[in-house]
Amino acid sequence: MINQEMMRLGNHRSVIRDIFEYGNQRAKIVGRENIFDFSLGNPNVPAPAKVAQVIEKIAKMDPVAVHGYTSAQGSEACRRAMADDLNRRFGTNYRPENFYMTCGAAASLMITLRALVASASDEVIVFAPYFPEYKMWIESCAGAKCVVIPAQIEDFQIDFAALEYSLNADTKALIINSPNNPCGVIYSEKTIARLSALLEKKSAQYGHPIYLISDEPYREIVFGGEKINFIAPAYRNTVVCYSFSKSLSMPGERIGYILVPDCIENAADVYAAVCGAGRSLGYVCAPSMFQMVAAECVGTTSDISVYETNRRLLLDGLHSFGYTCVSPGGAFYLFPRSLEADAGAFCEKAKKYDLLLVPGDGFGTPGHFRISYCVKTETIERALPLFKKLAEDYGIR
Repeated sequence: MINQEMMRLGNHRSVIRDIFEYGNQRAKIVGRENIFDFSLGNPNVPAPAKVAQVIEKIAKMDPVAVHGYTSAQGSEACRRAMADDLNRRFGTNYRPENFYMTCGAAASLMITLRALVASASDEVIVFAPYFPEYKMWIESCAGAKCVVIPAQIEDFQIDFAALEYSLNADTKALIINSPNNPCGVIYSEKTIARLSALLEKKSAQYGHPIYLISDEPYREIVFGGEKINFIAPAYRNTVVCYSFSKSLSMPGERIGYILVPDCIENAADVYAAVCGAGRSLGYVCAPSMFQMVAAECVGTTSDISVYETNRRLLLDGLHSFGYTCVSPGGAFYLFPRSLEADAGAFCEKAKKYDLLLVPGDGFGTPGHFRISYCVKTETIERALPLFKKLAEDYGIR
């Protein structure tokens, strides 16, 4: 008999992918230009020109050096570039030995969870709304229990009463994502300081560290003068998972890193466990060529002004049509309340106008829906009248 859990996962794609595939089929009927697909967080702005320039330079180098294995944890030159970038920007003191290069954020999170979870009784806390794959990685990859803290829907900051109630001696780690997918909200400095103090207190109470896994693929995508949210200095037992997919607009190239700071309790053991987890999951090394690209382009970002324009157009339009939505500080998502309690039914009704939206249930927050606005600005301008018609279907004028 084959692995039934793996078969189940293979037969049931995420709702995001299902909607995306529906759009592909629908486009064959009505034309791609008439599908308003807000399902997938696939960056639509091109990678910075520097990325192409670096790739062109690398293509002229010795192909054995370019395409050969690096050290399992990544080339020292690449890891040094990661350390130098964070040290310059945030006043930290990281070394190449603190970094483990990965095949993007998904690999970073899977490796980190596998490294930290020691038994089936371990619990990992996530905060709704959360990226749906967290639950699968926690349960199917790491073999731990996923504990969901309900959303504080008025601002999507942390519900500390619910968090404190859920923390216990089995809590191994928490995953935070700021700026957040799916709502785009950035955790405030007050929220991070309060979280750090609580975790320090509970770690001391239970006699073991509670790790904070900071998932930061949208760290550089912030708007309106918001401060870039680098979490690690605020709490000593933080492991950072990062990806260049969004900041450099190259999600298909699968390059990121895990940062294990020296201040983490038993840091050498945690880093060794990260290396062991990468080995056990079959990650021989991150793509060699794109380690070189990341090393030269770290600190560079795509033109996020397009996302900021799209955010403003959508927010202003949706609010004028009667939708309720918390204003995001970053990433490229909106997470409005659906116009009926059943967000799935609402998103099905939106298909009448070829608006492809993702219900919030899979993100742990029923009654909401996600709009991924990393699309052409023209697409949003053409979609706004359809959002208005959808609201009118619910009697909102």
